[in-house]
Order: sequence, then C-alpha cells, then structure tokens
Amino acid sequence: MAARSLPSVSAHGGLTRYLEEIRQFPMLEPQQEYMLAKSWREHDDRDAAHQLVTSHLRLVARIAMGYRGYGLPIGEVISEGNVGLMQAVKRFDPDKGFRLATYAMWWIRAAIQEYILRSWSLVKMGTTAAQKKLFFNLRKVKGQLKALEEGDLHPDHVKTIATRLGVSEDDVVSMNRRLSGDSSLNAPVRNDAESGEWMDWLVDDTSVDQETALADSEEKEQRHDMLQDALETLNERERRVFEARRLSEDPLTLEQLSTEFGVSRERIRQIEVRASRRCKRRSRKPPPRPNPSRSTSRPSSAHIC
Repeated sequence: MAARSLPSVSAHGGLTRYLEEIRQFPMLEPQQEYMLAKSWREHDDRDAAHQLVTSHLRLVARIAMGYRGYGLPIGEVISEGNVGLMQAVKRFDPDKGFRLATYAMWWIRAAIQEYILRSWSLVKMGTTAAQKKLFFNLRKVKGQLKALEEGDLHPDHVKTIATRLGVSEDDVVSMNRRLSGDSSLNAPVRNDAESGEWMDWLVDDTSVDQETALADSEEKEQRHDMLQDALETLNERERRVFEARRLSEDPLTLEQLSTEFGVSRERIRQIEVRASRRCKRRSRKPPPRPNPSRSTSRPSSAHIC
C-alpha cells in the first residue's frame, strides 16, 4: 500500500492537535466502505485505501489510549497502531460480511502490544501467553481489587490475581515490580534472601533455543489464523455477539446486547452458545507445530496476545 502522508502526534501541537486533525476525516457509511474496499482490493485504488485508513484513525487513537500506562510516548503508540490499521486495510475482504473496524481492531491491538513488548524487553520478561496476559491485564485487575497502592501487593491480592490470570504468584510479584517503575538492579526479586536480585534477570538465555522461539511464534500465528477462519464462518450478528462476549477486554452483558439487537437476553445467550460451538468445531484440531529447520520465513508482525 502506498504510504500517503498521515497526521502524526508532533511536538508542535501534540496529542490535542492530532485528535482535532483526525476528526476532520469523515466516517464512512457501510456502502461507502464496501465500495472503497472493493476498489482497493480489485483495482489497487490507492486513494480508496487512503480513505479507508484515514476514516479509522479515530479507532486507532481510542485503542492506543488504553495503553498509556506503560511509560511509552503516546505518539509512538498511535503510530504503531496506524501501522496495524494499514495492514488490516491491506488484507480486508469486504465480501466476508463484516465491517473494517471489527477486523482492524485485532491488527491495531496486535501492533501496539508487540511494540510495547519490544520496548519492555530490556529486562527479561516471560513470553508465554499467560505471562503476556498478565503484563497487559495486571493494572486492570489491580483496579478491580482497589489494590492501587505503591509498593508490593498484599499476599491476598497476589493470590487472587494469580488465580484470575492463570500465572504463578511469583510472576505476579515480579511483574508488579516491573510495572511499578525503576528500582535498583540489586533489589531482591522477592522478600526472601534466596530469590536473587533483579541483576540476575538481565542474562539473555533465549539465544540457546532460537528454534523453539521461532516455532512458538509461528504456531501462534497459525492459531490466530485459525481463529480468524472460524470467525468468518459466523454471520454478522453471531460474530458481534461472540466478540463482545468472549473476545473483548471489557465484555458486554447479555442485557446490553439484547438492547442493541432488540431481542431477549435468552436469545443473545443462545446466539453466543451457537457461535462458540461453531468456532470450537472449526478450530478444535490444533495446528501442527512448525519445523523451524525447514522454514526461514518470519511470521507476520501482527499477533494476538
């Protein structure tokens, strides 16, 4: 996709000026969006692609604002999100029956999350799916528990968070200290003398097993593709309900969705169950683990964490 200039969060005017600027781009009606997407997909119409991107810059900004707590420049976070948006526009198929915003939010979040993970990788951080979930959800769960005080968490809070997010209590303690700001590298990881110091975590021990790391990355990409394939078997209403109930960081209630669609809560529950079963049937069989010795291609930069 040709890179026509987009607004940016510059030093002159900053975020406020940027938000005012992107509000000037009109939102698209469904039929407008469909025709522009067809024009881009079938005729390589770069003006159409540019309109699709600019009409969704507000979506990127809204998603990026949810990642302000990681100490990174908001302009860079938004820029990474815009890269994810352009990747989504490039791959968007309007004939699948859903809106670009629904498809693009996956790519936007993935691009932002990967940027944050890269930026926080100076000190070793776990890379399993559960540990990444902890990284991106610790603050929210702490807020729900009203555990926002400085310093270490209360042991009861540590146990609750570990249970909710499926990680060890040590992981919760360590991640909380990571996200609480700078501290001495000679500080103990835990309060016992045998736990070692943060300095010990600076050793990069991933280089001894690059093949496994690549295989895990490619397997994750395949699982993401399987989920996307499964979602595309759903109609528009099923997909909306499934994503709002099962995939959203802040799931909607049955009552909210019943109001949106003008049906009963029980009907929404039935739609959710049916959509979940269809997705499970489509993606029940796990993808084969790739052989890194036979593959030299890197996975796409956008993944769902």
